[in-house]
Amino acid sequence: MNSADAGLPVRVPSTALFTDHYELTMVQAALRAGTAERRSVFEVFTRRLPAGRRFGVVAGTGRVLDAVENFRFDPDVLAYLREHRVVDEPTLAWLADYRFRGDIGGYREGDVYFPGSPVLRVEGGFAEAVLLETVILSILNHDSAVAAAASRMSLAAGDRPLVEMGARRTHELAAVAASRAAYVGGFSATSDLAAGFRYAIPTVGTSAHSFTLLHDTERDAFTAQVDSLGRGTTLLVDTYDVAEAVRLAVEVAGPGLGAVRIDSGDLLLVAHRVRAQLDELGARDTKIVVTSDLDEYAIASLAAAPVDTYGVGTRLVTGSGHPTASMVYKLVARAASGDPGAPLVPVAKKSLGGKSSVGGRKWAARRYGPDGVAEAEIVGTGPFGGGPAEAAGGAGTEPLQVELVRAGEVVAREPLEAVRDRHLAVRSRLPLSAMQLSDGEPVLPTETPHGGGPE
Repeated sequence: MNSADAGLPVRVPSTALFTDHYELTMVQAALRAGTAERRSVFEVFTRRLPAGRRFGVVAGTGRVLDAVENFRFDPDVLAYLREHRVVDEPTLAWLADYRFRGDIGGYREGDVYFPGSPVLRVEGGFAEAVLLETVILSILNHDSAVAAAASRMSLAAGDRPLVEMGARRTHELAAVAASRAAYVGGFSATSDLAAGFRYAIPTVGTSAHSFTLLHDTERDAFTAQVDSLGRGTTLLVDTYDVAEAVRLAVEVAGPGLGAVRIDSGDLLLVAHRVRAQLDELGARDTKIVVTSDLDEYAIASLAAAPVDTYGVGTRLVTGSGHPTASMVYKLVARAASGDPGAPLVPVAKKSLGGKSSVGGRKWAARRYGPDGVAEAEIVGTGPFGGGPAEAAGGAGTEPLQVELVRAGEVVAREPLEAVRDRHLAVRSRLPLSAMQLSDGEPVLPTETPHGGGPE
């Protein structure tokens, strides 16, 4: 039960300063120029996937919706901006009344994406929409990177469950977000209690090496843990001698011992030895949990090992080598004038070095073959294919974007469990090559029938 459930007051912190200085100075200049309210369309997308990634995972959308709702310039925030002369008084007065009153749409959280996919679209006045750039990107880039790593690890693990346990390897707040993103990507539990409290993710854990070292003997440590947590607990068996520890573990807990955990050494070799020893001791149902700097490649290498559960920390919460999804937030259309009824005009950045963007408000769809397997990601501008979904890419084409915020009100909240289920379902409809961990091109090509795709 959280404090809100208990009827206690909860102060939701403002997210307004999770932004960059120049977002506010742009607002000030736009207010002076009379262009601050001009209708604008921003889109979040990535120009390319990280090296070796076959698909991206949309994660963090639920946190984005929370951040938008709590983007308020309260008196303390305004006092800080005034004291440090970040913006002038007319701008401070405008910020004091700030509420995002526009529309947000995009891919469903848990879906996959590819280069050029319009993952999120923010529409509203220029000033109200540009202020959200940094907080939206910080959430989506982090969470999508962790979720992509989690999904790859989940593919490598097959039916074996994965536990996220990387809280001590990252910032304490990032750890909670990483737990959530890992759950979206296919993990089944976390060691982080804050993530369990906030997002109802199952939490697990028993003991560390320090608990064994605290006691005079390993037997004493095992006895204390079993007496406290029961025979179904997990005993850590690699503090001293693994074979001796396994023998003691079964002797103390009996053949009903829940699991043993191995945290060091040649995990493939040790797991085989431990399994054989457990079976010889009659503990045939005792499971084996392995930890120790695992990533998707290490997990794949253990596919033939008698391992039941993987615990993953550092590599997961840092995106397994790719800590960001490299998403950007670009203005792609704006009203031709300040008139509320003025038509939208496509706009785009043109620059060297592969940083150009494509103008125009995008739609996205995915085409599936007769066997139900995805064939292509289709991204266009203008009306959606000029009509029904089939007109955009043929029979079997499904639209990908949904309404998330309408006139400033969130309209698409959903349980985290539903997001996780969606990801696993969508991933199962990708071509088999999506399961490959080796370097390669995105598993789906991005088609642009109206020119609305990556450059």
